[in-house]
Amino acid sequence: MKTSFVRLFLFTCSFLTLLSAQAENLASAEEYILTWKSEAVRQMNLYKIPASITLAQGILESGNGVSELAKKSNNHFGIKCHADWEGGRTYHDDDEKGECFRVYDHPRDSYEDHSKFLLRKRYAELFDLDLKDYKGWAMGLKKCGYATNPEYSNLLITLIERHDLHRFDSEEGDDVAENPETTNNSPSAYIGIQRQRRDIRTTDHGVQYIVARKGDSPKSLSQDLEMMAWQFTRYNEVSKDYLFSEGERVYLQPKKNYAAYSWYVVRSGQTLWEISQIYGIKTSALARKNNLSKNGSLRTGQKLSLKWSLTKEGNLPWYAKMIKSDKTNLE
Repeated sequence: MKTSFVRLFLFTCSFLTLLSAQAENLASAEEYILTWKSEAVRQMNLYKIPASITLAQGILESGNGVSELAKKSNNHFGIKCHADWEGGRTYHDDDEKGECFRVYDHPRDSYEDHSKFLLRKRYAELFDLDLKDYKGWAMGLKKCGYATNPEYSNLLITLIERHDLHRFDSEEGDDVAENPETTNNSPSAYIGIQRQRRDIRTTDHGVQYIVARKGDSPKSLSQDLEMMAWQFTRYNEVSKDYLFSEGERVYLQPKKNYAAYSWYVVRSGQTLWEISQIYGIKTSALARKNNLSKNGSLRTGQKLSLKWSLTKEGNLPWYAKMIKSDKTNLE
């Protein structure tokens, strides 16, 4: 009899603990939404990703913002390092043991990087969907391989409907965009972001950039776009005091080791760096492909390879000749 009572007592305690944990998780989800709904709407207006999807992914991937990865690394979306990541790194067991995850200075950087991550070619078909089609986006993310969990799309849809997150998917993001004072973020910061909004473009091979305005510098752009100054200096291969010329491309992501075009014919006075900025290819990669030094001078009319590494004799490698892509750009 005494044993049965003890078992009943322990079962009751366990049940109450479970209910308490569920209530706590629900409260944490609501708190997470209050904290990050404004940022999710801002990302939607910039990148055309439904705010409901961003918030649901944030809730799910970060455990309402209290997972170890979210707390210690400000990574709210479980984004792994990948080859093009040049920021901080941390290692956790996930699909495999000791996988590399990105580390951010602030959770807002995680939100920004999440949006840019979804701009990859792999997810291009999602942007043909309506912003209010959260079910299509949820199923599309699973289809495109964002997560390995077979129930991933259903989990997102459940979170969106449980917390009415789709109310933020209107063109202005419901009352969040109209009334920033109702959020935990300061109204002046939000209005400042609205005032400094830039038209974000993408190269033919998927590198994001903006067109510089007069007086833009790594420091001023870091304040306008809520990125770190080092990102502008590193991604654009410039000094911290560099002043961008009006109309110049400013990359928001690392340039790649190749361009979308195969060849380029050098114009008078051009440098490798200037050409690298036109086509979103790293200066070092451009030099290496053409057997040149990084700071070497160029000849007017010189033909540069933008995709393939030339042989010592200056010819295409045998495998490149098999691919019918010899488009020269004279931009």
